[in-house]
Amino acid sequence: MEGRGAAVRRVLSLAIMAAALSGCATQGPFVTAEKLDRRAADLKVVLMPPDIVLSELTVGGVQEVNAEWTASAKAYAGDALKTLLEKHNTQLVTYKEPTDAEHDHLHQQVIKLHNAVGGSILIHQYFQPLQLPTKKDKFDWSLGPEVAEIGRDEGADYALFVHIQDSYSSPGRVAAQVIGALLLVGIPGGAQVGYASLVDLRTGEIVWFNRLARGTGDLRKPDVARETIEVLMSKFP
Repeated sequence: MEGRGAAVRRVLSLAIMAAALSGCATQGPFVTAEKLDRRAADLKVVLMPPDIVLSELTVGGVQEVNAEWTASAKAYAGDALKTLLEKHNTQLVTYKEPTDAEHDHLHQQVIKLHNAVGGSILIHQYFQPLQLPTKKDKFDWSLGPEVAEIGRDEGADYALFVHIQDSYSSPGRVAAQVIGALLLVGIPGGAQVGYASLVDLRTGEIVWFNRLARGTGDLRKPDVARETIEVLMSKFP
């Protein structure tokens, strides 16, 4: 049975794609800090456990998770992010899971909170009909000061959260698309949807946020995966 988290992500993915294709979604990214404070030569960003899932789209339109693709994509994305941040004179720190239960619980709560806040940003910041009156003309989302503990545990100044769902048409789905095109019937293929955010671990403020919603891209190959990460990290401060 599909977990609650997976179900929520699927609904959000569909909402993102629907908004993007209908043209009612606001374009991002949102930035509150045009440039990070890089006066310290050792500015560090910890990459939180990336939520990346790759699936194959069957003839019937069902997304079947491919574990091998998913594992490769996480590795390719990590390498691409490391290279990109180095170009910004920033060191990407590998996340280390706490060894004690208390700190591990705190980290997991922050990750869950970010999932909820990220979903709210997608719904209320990007979709014009659902924009909140208090945030219509500004971007001021936060995870709260409790995230400072992660900064101390990981030895980092900022935390980077990455969520991507990528799907690819199976051979049978491709054949159906070809036949559908001949019959003037549109059959959608795979898509890349997701978002990334940068959190200031001193304050909990989300200082940069960008979404991804398109029918192109491929995270299964390192060179092409780099292009996806570059699009997702557009206007990174």
